[in-house]
Amino acid sequence: MGWVTLVLELDALEADALSDKLLELGALSVTTEDSAAGTADEKAIFDEPGEDPSSWPHLRMRVLVDNAEQGRLLLARACAALGRTPPAGVGIETVDAVDWVRVTQAQFEPQRISNRLWIVPSWHEAPDPQAINIRLDPGLAFGTGSHPTTRLCLEWLEQVVKGGESVLDYGCGSGILAIAALKLGARSALGIDVDPMALEAARANSVANAVCCEFADAAAPITIKADVVVANILANPLRLLAPALAGHTRPGGQLALAGILAQQADELVGIYQPWFDLDPPVEADGWVRLSGKRRASPC
Repeated sequence: MGWVTLVLELDALEADALSDKLLELGALSVTTEDSAAGTADEKAIFDEPGEDPSSWPHLRMRVLVDNAEQGRLLLARACAALGRTPPAGVGIETVDAVDWVRVTQAQFEPQRISNRLWIVPSWHEAPDPQAINIRLDPGLAFGTGSHPTTRLCLEWLEQVVKGGESVLDYGCGSGILAIAALKLGARSALGIDVDPMALEAARANSVANAVCCEFADAAAPITIKADVVVANILANPLRLLAPALAGHTRPGGQLALAGILAQQADELVGIYQPWFDLDPPVEADGWVRLSGKRRASPC
């Protein structure tokens, strides 16, 4: 079965109401992107807390429907309900029937993080059975090992986990970092997240890897002072979490922060320096990892 996509451009302030109305009337999905996507003027937005949602002044909207006639009717009805004129120049794109399971699986091959650490989807054999192989499939939670921030954190964990450490993974997503820490020899690992679906995925991934991670909601009281703390989130939450992450790192313990764009690194260094002796930033594809050792007392 094939579908079609309506492609239209509109001001950002109109997008939410039109998207909601189209879905209410029966559109299969609605997505938006910067109208300058694919050009030098495209602007990346990471939906951080506190980020201005109107940062794209002009949007390209894609509306997935069963057929072109239905799509035009839905668009006309949605615009009429909102008291606006349908946009001119609506494009129609055909969506061919695709085996999305096979397409998705083809995008995720085993990933070599280092000589001894691999991320292996469940539908693949481990390329190196003697390596530390983390079984992980793409799902609803962030963290498959393919993003530069995740790889930066995995590489750091391999350096700092020597055996017997307690680890806190703050913003655990899929649980990949907590799982990796245990497979690398940590004594215990606690993953924290605000998303119940991420916690559910992390627990399932822990079982699939035959390790005993703990996972908890970020709203729950946390008293741990860990030997190793890693937080792969985004810059805005990391700004707010600095006192808490410092408090959860024991004196002499190690901290790594990721999800930081290169242009945000200097500010984060200034925020965390009162508690940590920081190493030089490590960059990959425009993303930065900060790491350092917790001092016995703030400076």
